Amino acid sequence: MWLIVIAAVLIIAAAALSYAGFFFYGVAIKRAPKEFLASSPDLKLDPPVAGASWGEGAEWVARQHFREVQLRSGDGLELKGYFLASEQAAGRTAIIAHGYSGKGKDMGAIAKLYYERLGYNVLLPDARGHGQSTGNYIGFGWPERHDVVKWIEWVLEETGAEGQIVLHGVSMGGATVLMTAGEPLPVQVKAVIEDCGYSSVKAQLSYQLRRMYRLPGFPFVQCASLVTRIKAGYSFGEASALKQVRKARVPILFIHGDADKFVPFFMMEELYQACSAPKEKLVVHGAGHGLAYDTDKTGYIAKVSSFVGRYVQ
Repeated sequence: MWLIVIAAVLIIAAAALSYAGFFFYGVAIKRAPKEFLASSPDLKLDPPVAGASWGEGAEWVARQHFREVQLRSGDGLELKGYFLASEQAAGRTAIIAHGYSGKGKDMGAIAKLYYERLGYNVLLPDARGHGQSTGNYIGFGWPERHDVVKWIEWVLEETGAEGQIVLHGVSMGGATVLMTAGEPLPVQVKAVIEDCGYSSVKAQLSYQLRRMYRLPGFPFVQCASLVTRIKAGYSFGEASALKQVRKARVPILFIHGDADKFVPFFMMEELYQACSAPKEKLVVHGAGHGLAYDTDKTGYIAKVSSFVGRYVQ
C-alpha cells in the first residue's frame, strides 16, 4: 500500500513539475505578448525598458530613411534589420541590440547618439522571435549571439574589410552583446557597450521567480530549462554572459543603474569582475532598469563617446 501511495505522489509531483516547466516556458520563452511586464512594479513602461527617450528616439527614427535588410540565421530563421548609412562614417558602424519583447527601432535614442553625435552608420536588428524577424521563441541572448556574428559579417560586406564595429545593447540586448563578446570575433569589432544586462539566464529567471511568484529557482528553473532545451534548442545553464566575458578580448563598457530592481545592480559587479578584457564601468545613481540614459543623458553620452573614441579611429 505504501509503495502505491509513494508512486502516486511521485507521479503527481512529476506531472506538476512538468506543467510548471511548460507554463514558465510559455510565460518567458515562447513568442507571445508578455503581459506580465506591464504588471511588474519596475517595468510600468510601454514598450518595456523605455523612458522619455523612447519617444525622442521614435520621433527620430520616423524622420530617417532606414534601409530594410535581412539575412538568414545559421538555423534557418529570417532575420530583419534596419540600416542607416552616414556620410561621415568612414566604415564605422554601431550594431544596437534591443531588449526583451522589444524591436530594433525601439533603440532610436541610442542610434541617434551614434549617427548624429559620433557620425556612425547604425544597424538596428530585430532579434529572433521579435519584430519582423521569424522565430517562435526568445533566446535571451544565447542563440542571438550567433545572429549578431552574422550581422557583423553583413556589415563588413557592406563597409569593407577596413570597417570598424561597435556593439551596443540594453537589457536583453546588453546580455546579448556580452554573450557575443565571448565568441571569436573579427578584429574589426573594436568595442562592446552593455547597459543593464544580466549575468546569466539561469540567475535572471531564478531572481524573477522569487520576486514575481515567490517561488525558489529550484526545481522550477530546471524544469523550464528542460522544456526550453527540447523546444528551443538551448538550456538556461549554458546561456551565461558571465562565462562569456571571461573569454572576451574586446574592450567592454559596463553601464547599470544602481536602482535597478529588474536586473539587479549586483549582476553588473559580477560581470565586471569576471571580465579579463580592457574594461570600464558607468554607474548611474538612481536609475531604474533601462533608464540610465534618461537619468543622466549628459554623463551617458560623454562616457560612451569617450570609450568608443579610445578604440575606434
